[in-house]
Amino acid sequence: MQLSMLTLAYEVPNPLNHVVDVKGALGPLTLHTVTLITASILCMIALLLASRKIRTGDESEGTSRYVTKGSFAHMIEFLCLYLRDEVVKPQLGKSTDKFIGFLWTLFFFILTMNVLGLIPLLDIQHIIGGLFMTDAAGNPDIHWAVIGGTATGNIAVTGALAVMCFVVIQVNGLRSSGLKGWAAHFLGGAPAYLAPIMLPVEVLGMFIKPFALAVRLFANMVAGHTLMATIIMFTGMGIGMLTDATGTMGVAAIAGGGFIGLVSLVAAVALMFLEIFVAFLQAFIFMFLVTIFIAQLMHHHHDDHEGAHSHEHGDESAVTDEAALVTQ
Repeated sequence: MQLSMLTLAYEVPNPLNHVVDVKGALGPLTLHTVTLITASILCMIALLLASRKIRTGDESEGTSRYVTKGSFAHMIEFLCLYLRDEVVKPQLGKSTDKFIGFLWTLFFFILTMNVLGLIPLLDIQHIIGGLFMTDAAGNPDIHWAVIGGTATGNIAVTGALAVMCFVVIQVNGLRSSGLKGWAAHFLGGAPAYLAPIMLPVEVLGMFIKPFALAVRLFANMVAGHTLMATIIMFTGMGIGMLTDATGTMGVAAIAGGGFIGLVSLVAAVALMFLEIFVAFLQAFIFMFLVTIFIAQLMHHHHDDHEGAHSHEHGDESAVTDEAALVTQ
């Protein structure tokens, strides 16, 4: 029984099985759907708990009521402040507070889905299914699973996020610029006779931007997890080499299988650290690009121009005053 389980567990798999969405043990709900729901719940719970630690406490606590409590809450506060002050505010200016809640939610929601996908829930469930579950034929169900995979590795999920961001971007552009101003941005200040060239390009660009958001996130998650599954597959193949065709373990099989398994394990650990970095990076890039797209359709640049204009006049007056003093 144990030998057959080992053989089934380490048969050469398809690496795409770790990224393709399939129906799980919960009937109509697919694995990615359950993962998406779970990530949403975990994200809300984590942020609510952190917000309670970050907010100002009761007056009876004295000055300590202004101090954030807990390392997790400190990390969330640091991320929120950095994203608001260093990433969003330089782009949106006075409109930062208007969009920061949406952008924070977007970042942490995508990050939660990315990180949850790094936990080998699918493999753990396959082991549980092989030990305690049986399929219709009465054999150990090594494919039993309820949850698993990365929800952002599903183009339907990233596409839905991109559509939502597209609506926010365009609606805000209409509200801030008006219909005339929103339509005028398709020319980008170019002469009217360039409209036959500019309009098709700009209209396509309006839809290509959210499409690129969806594909970038989807492709990075699928590529990373496929590579991880492939590396781990070599580990299983190395373990399988420990037993030859007669069922005995030869010295060559042990040496070769052990070496392949060790190298694959080290590579998988290194790749896992890279995947953690990519999980944060892709959440940040998605949020940052949405911020840029929102800023492109907003008329907040005139504030910067006014500031630069007054600064230039201020410098000129200072030079004039210094010249007057030297003359006197």
